[in-house]
Amino acid sequence: MKTARRNVLLFLLLAAAAVYVGGVFYYHSHFLRGTVIDQIDVSNMTVQELTEQVQNYSLQITERQSDGAPLAETIAGKDISLEYSSAEPLDEILRQQNKWLWFLAAGETHETEELLTYDNTALETQVCQLNGLQDDSAVSPVDASISEYTPENGFQIIAETRGNELDYEQTLEAVSAAVESLTEQIDLEQEGCYHEPQVTSDDERLQAALEKAQKYTAVTITYTFGENKEVLDGATISTWVTIDGFETGLDQEKVEEYVATLRKKYDTIFRSRTFKTSYGQEITIDSGDYGWWMNYTQEAIELAEMIENGESGERTPVYYQTAASYETPDYGNTYVEINLTAQHLFFYQDGTLILESDFVSGNASRGYDTPDGVYSITYKQRDATLTGENYETPVSYWMPFNGNIGMHDAGWRSSFGGDIYKTNGSHGCINLPVSVAQELYSYVEKGTPVICYYLPGTETVPEEEAQPESSSAEISE
Repeated sequence: MKTARRNVLLFLLLAAAAVYVGGVFYYHSHFLRGTVIDQIDVSNMTVQELTEQVQNYSLQITERQSDGAPLAETIAGKDISLEYSSAEPLDEILRQQNKWLWFLAAGETHETEELLTYDNTALETQVCQLNGLQDDSAVSPVDASISEYTPENGFQIIAETRGNELDYEQTLEAVSAAVESLTEQIDLEQEGCYHEPQVTSDDERLQAALEKAQKYTAVTITYTFGENKEVLDGATISTWVTIDGFETGLDQEKVEEYVATLRKKYDTIFRSRTFKTSYGQEITIDSGDYGWWMNYTQEAIELAEMIENGESGERTPVYYQTAASYETPDYGNTYVEINLTAQHLFFYQDGTLILESDFVSGNASRGYDTPDGVYSITYKQRDATLTGENYETPVSYWMPFNGNIGMHDAGWRSSFGGDIYKTNGSHGCINLPVSVAQELYSYVEKGTPVICYYLPGTETVPEEEAQPESSSAEISE
């Protein structure tokens, strides 16, 4: 029994010795496991095998085509004159390795000076011929962006295009590193060699810009001008949207242009009007400041704010001044009619004549003629004092309509109408009997139209010349 055990132990010792000796013999001509020379793992290789590997070396390069499909290209070592300049340094590394401790796999890393060489120019030429660097096959990346507006889909995100355009410097660096380590395969996409889009569809900044543009174009605003409606919706607003990178806004100039078209279409201030007088004649009046007058600058600001806030709905423009009606005539059917030739006034309410009276207007002989035109009551005031260069006159009922020109009571006068105004008129105001001024004051409001005109042929011919009045009338308004 003891003999058998001794035999087994002897056998195991002899086997281990044989393995050990075999390893020593093997690693006399082979590099130890874990040996790296110039970044090349040469474990268990002979110098001859290493030099043959270099001679037969080729690098398979996987590229990405423009449609995303893979493409394989190859660079052969012989095409770039890849070789070891000398085998002596390799032999020296092999001699110096501790083959006696081969079983410990104590391989080392070695760096030689330009032992593995290749033609740099030839390698650059090979890299330049790669598919992703050719003008006819390389597609440049395109950033994701926001599309043009369409009525069907509005604004949308156009997905990025990855393309297959290589970055030459990065590609050359990756390929050079592969060659120098005798790596047999390389994927240029994994190596990060492609130009990639900087903005992708899921970019939060792009999504935010799209959301804002969609909010703007989801707005519908309706202006009502009498029987006419102007509907502002996404089709128009989309042409005002500006997208600069990730910033979305409104082109304020285009907003102003739109409001200006509304003003031009619906403003009536400073425009000629036809007027059917109480005398049956239709006349044209060119003067006056009555009518719709839009504050288009402020309206453009407020309209833009409404769009930016995503608010839809009805909108009334900001006006400097309004009129009675959007229809023609804009002064409606409630107004004061003043015939400066006949020196006679009419007040119509809802088309019905409510009041009429003679009056005295501006002194023609002194150049104080009351201007014709269509105006409106600016305001009305009880117990006002009218002042001028050479007068200060208290009145009980003051109804201005054209600057400092207005209608008021003139208790100092004993008669009205006729041709008194020609030599003994006011400084431009319409002087009325106190009772008439009082009654008219109760009817009119701020904004009531006042239509002044001259109508030859309607002059009043008095039965006898009016007697001169007191000097107080000459200095009154």
